[in-house]
Amino acid sequence: MTQESPGSAARSPEELVTLLEGTGYLLDQGTATALSLALTLGRPLLVEGEPGVGKTSLAKELARALGTPLIRLQCYEGLTLAESLYEWNYQRQLLAARLAEVHQDRLVEADLFTEEFLQERPVLRALRHPGPEPAVLLIDEIDRADDEFEALLLEVLGERSVTVPEIGTFEATVPPVVLLTSNRSRELHDALRRRCLYHWIEFPDAVRAAAILRARVPGASEALIASTSEFVGRARTLELDKPPGMAEVIDWVSALGALGVAELTDERAAHAMSALAKTPDDRVELLRVLTSAPA
Repeated sequence: MTQESPGSAARSPEELVTLLEGTGYLLDQGTATALSLALTLGRPLLVEGEPGVGKTSLAKELARALGTPLIRLQCYEGLTLAESLYEWNYQRQLLAARLAEVHQDRLVEADLFTEEFLQERPVLRALRHPGPEPAVLLIDEIDRADDEFEALLLEVLGERSVTVPEIGTFEATVPPVVLLTSNRSRELHDALRRRCLYHWIEFPDAVRAAAILRARVPGASEALIASTSEFVGRARTLELDKPPGMAEVIDWVSALGALGVAELTDERAAHAMSALAKTPDDRVELLRVLTSAPA
């Protein structure tokens, strides 16, 4: 198959900011530039950052903005080739063999290992997406997978291809945009990192956090957005077990809106703390800070 040249999905940082703004995802300049380079150079992008800063959402909203499929591979310990690249449809193969026997047709092994019996899993499906826009392949939480799975990815990331021994090598017609996310639960191998561009997503400052809340929770009042952004900034300086990410902050503001809370001085704000605090100790500490917050 003929490969398109790298950069066929190229977008400038400014274009990406505008495109993703339309989906409600606000890109900072650093993330927009890293994503633009990945698209222009045709390189995978490894994105790291604290949980809840929007790593997975970046891939989802990019796919929405480009009007192309998001193909997600959720990683976990023990992830295998059959679950990530491809596997054979053994039931259909067995049925074909039985039908051939009934009709007294001569069937050789090669007849059972053709594309007809091949089941595409996320990686192969992304490589074989016909376009015109490339699919977005999200390899989510790569740090949860085993070392062996990283080795499986090297051919895909380096050659944009998957080899099926019984058939041959499938090369991407329209190479996918590949985003990998990691929460750094373990160190990734140098070989994988070398094949990727890299970007660390910071937790947004108060100004950007407020802008994100306006975009994601449009019904929230300005007073609530301002006080929430200030409160979360204070909360993230505490020794919490699980500091709140933007995903939790968005959930909290949405919950406050559902309760009819317009400002954090409303005593009902504490009732929605389950959206922000994820451990009993964090809940106690966040409630302490909330009740001592300036009016």
